[in-house]
Amino acid sequence: MMQGSLSRRTVLQGAGLGASALLLAACSSGTAPKPAAAVDKSDTQKSLRFDSRDTYRNTTGEDFPLLSSFTDSTSIEVTYSNAVSDDNVYYSKVKNQLKMGQDIGADACVLSEWMAARWINLGYLQEIEREKITNFENVRLQFQNATFDPGRRFSLPWRSGFTGIAWNKAAIPGGLTTVSDLWDPALKGKVGVMSAMRDTLGLIMLDAGVDISDASWGDAEFSAAVNTLRDQVNSGQIQSIKGNKYKEDLKNGTTVAAIARVGDIMQINQEAGDQWDFAIPQPGGVLWSDVAVIPIGSTHRGNAETFVNFYYDRAHAVKVAAETSFISPIDVRQPEIGTIPQDLARNLMIFPSEATFKTTKSFRTLTQGEEQRYGAQYQTVLLGAS
Repeated sequence: MMQGSLSRRTVLQGAGLGASALLLAACSSGTAPKPAAAVDKSDTQKSLRFDSRDTYRNTTGEDFPLLSSFTDSTSIEVTYSNAVSDDNVYYSKVKNQLKMGQDIGADACVLSEWMAARWINLGYLQEIEREKITNFENVRLQFQNATFDPGRRFSLPWRSGFTGIAWNKAAIPGGLTTVSDLWDPALKGKVGVMSAMRDTLGLIMLDAGVDISDASWGDAEFSAAVNTLRDQVNSGQIQSIKGNKYKEDLKNGTTVAAIARVGDIMQINQEAGDQWDFAIPQPGGVLWSDVAVIPIGSTHRGNAETFVNFYYDRAHAVKVAAETSFISPIDVRQPEIGTIPQDLARNLMIFPSEATFKTTKSFRTLTQGEEQRYGAQYQTVLLGAS
């Protein structure tokens, strides 16, 4: 196990980010003319290429639950990939094609809301024909709108979850209750954090008493959180900063505690035994959301809309949530909830009550200037700067 400060190379490898990718992700120009949407060929071509995340697969290994049922009912063949391991890395791979309005190799993809906001601002997404999403009325009211996309014209709620703290129950039998508990000297060199800025810094800010959903905070609060993270990296308290692969460090014992997403922890418990516990820390956890979007060069917009509409059916959504352990955007009710095992139906981390939602906050939408300024500041930690 590595002790002491993380090297520049180690942090970059752990986060899944190279320096060029980080710089490209931080800087974008809004002055170029916006590309035109590709011609939709869905009427004659029954295919769909869908880029998503490797954590959105079920316990049996199928890339997306009910995928075969969708194909059987629509005749649309879906190529479902796990290409989106990190928003910044994914964007760096496809940004030049997006800028020219070209096909990026995916007809639809799953992005974090903040990245979707960037693509909307740059004109890189096709407008969704909402009349084709007849099941949109099933979406929870809190997900039906977004400050970055009023009326959900360019993005559709896909998956949400809670970010909090996780730990190996054998190594830490007393458990953890706050983010500050991760800085216990007894855990030096055994703590992992996620490279997702809003998850990690959001929790650190909440721990400091900042309401991350409120517009009242700014540079001072963000800088304080960055400095806290930097201090823990430089001291060797934090062993690694990683994207989705932070789970592997927990599984192999490299880390025994982490800033983590609850769906990931439930999945590794299913895979490797009930070894880890999770908590929404005091004074709160992060509620994050991903959305499905249709890139400007997609030639199968209609097929993508059909796919999302299929997922928005309550009977389908409840099965997907139960299989993947992530929160569905769909307001699942009886009798659908009665079709899954009771232990899952009662799990508030998968099917939260309103009271559970109130223990978390969503990271507010940043202005373009804040996005660039805060992203660059966060990168100084990822790049190993002191």
